[in-house]
Amino acid sequence: MKDSAITATRRLFLKQASAFASLGAGAPLAMSLTAASNAAAATATDYKALVCIFLHGGNDAFNTVLATDEPSWAAYTAVRNQQPDSIALLRNVAADASKPVGSPAYLGGVLPIVPATAQTGRSFAFHPKLSDAQYLFSTGKRLAVVANVGPLIEPLSKADYLGSSKLKPKKLFSHNDQQSTWLAMAPEGATVGWGGRLADALAAGNNNSMFTAISPGLGSVWMSGQHVRPYQVSETGPIRLGTEPDAQGVSRVYGSEVIGAALERIVRSSRTTHVMANDLANINTRSMQAERMLTGVLPSVSSGPFGNSTSLQYTNVSGGKGTNPLAIQLQTVARIIAAQGALGIKRQVFFVSLGAFDTHNTQNKNHADLLAKLNHALSYFDTTLSALGMGNKVTTFTASDFGRSFTSNGDGTDHGWGGHHMVMGGAVQGGDIYGDFPTLAHKNTNDNYFDASPDQLLNGVLLPRISVDQFGATLGRWFGLNDGQLADVFPNLARFGSNANLGFMKT
Repeated sequence: MKDSAITATRRLFLKQASAFASLGAGAPLAMSLTAASNAAAATATDYKALVCIFLHGGNDAFNTVLATDEPSWAAYTAVRNQQPDSIALLRNVAADASKPVGSPAYLGGVLPIVPATAQTGRSFAFHPKLSDAQYLFSTGKRLAVVANVGPLIEPLSKADYLGSSKLKPKKLFSHNDQQSTWLAMAPEGATVGWGGRLADALAAGNNNSMFTAISPGLGSVWMSGQHVRPYQVSETGPIRLGTEPDAQGVSRVYGSEVIGAALERIVRSSRTTHVMANDLANINTRSMQAERMLTGVLPSVSSGPFGNSTSLQYTNVSGGKGTNPLAIQLQTVARIIAAQGALGIKRQVFFVSLGAFDTHNTQNKNHADLLAKLNHALSYFDTTLSALGMGNKVTTFTASDFGRSFTSNGDGTDHGWGGHHMVMGGAVQGGDIYGDFPTLAHKNTNDNYFDASPDQLLNGVLLPRISVDQFGATLGRWFGLNDGQLADVFPNLARFGSNANLGFMKT
């Protein structure tokens, strides 16, 4: 470990220890929070946050960002226009509400986008349900697309993939393994993710490092560092462990402060010397302390530009209104970001997620509804962060297990590899597509693409051209890591040479 890393780790340890010590059981809660808030406000500058939106199940990139030039569109429609349930979207047509809900005709034509950097002979569009993303890309210039990203150990051509001389990621096409590989650079069983490693490098600058990596809802290995531990809250805020405090912050049971304090002592202590029992007691203590500190400074939903129940509703594929679970998670992230000054946080990573992208069947309707949720959530979060004055300080990006097959299995798609991803924020060089958009081919009788396209494998699966290392390192450089730190977080980065920075973040 480098000397600078040792120094940073020591600072992080001391700050973690002092943060917990400041929340001693005998100290009045209000006094502890006031002291912490005043100290934090004096040091919390140069704030930045990364927010990972993980699309669980494997998002169909082919129907999310589309190549619409004539050769690409001809290949796309030839492959995906499979009867009786075509999954090929349409161009230049109005939505027809008389058609089956979710069908291409019902959805209407794809939404054109014009990237700032032209790709010769190519044109592009978004799925019909990504109208807000289209605005953010085309008018707001706060959203970019990174094309054909996936786990790679080193650059691979199709010849390399078919041969045995180059390294390939392990356990391709497996949900659990590829989720882990995307988020932690190794198959299932990995315990440290690259989001946590980025946080490790900079968490020493946080007064309360326990709030460095936070997830509302599902947890993720992506947030786990070697030193930073993830803190999980519910979709709507901190999870209370123990007795409910009254208005003065005193925990009571049946009105008794004594009983409340006794119950908390029980869950915070161990009656044995067993390692697991002591660890559980420490976790309980950390959870209770963190919840009290965060609750004390977290703005209420009604006190800022966080919206109301209507703001958290999206228009579903049938045209009705439904509550958007992804927007709810991002509302909680926005509230925590708004409290960063009081918490003394300079760098944070957040993980939110949306499930059901494993669209093996009924893809037209299900995928459209999922993208409607993503579209609404991106717009809600961008608007809220801008109102908070944090639009340039927070970068949000999508990730997923893998892309999907180009071919249809009847009315859905199967597991793939590479996929297209979105990056959003005021610090993003928006309005552009980064990376060479893949060449699409017609299938032959064996669904074999090895001869027809340099970018497609069997069943039209995309061979990634951009590695997760490159994608993550570009985000990490904006986050504040230097070249040496990035090389430590992303061990394969050096294999990609001068392409380590993809350029989609402003300097």
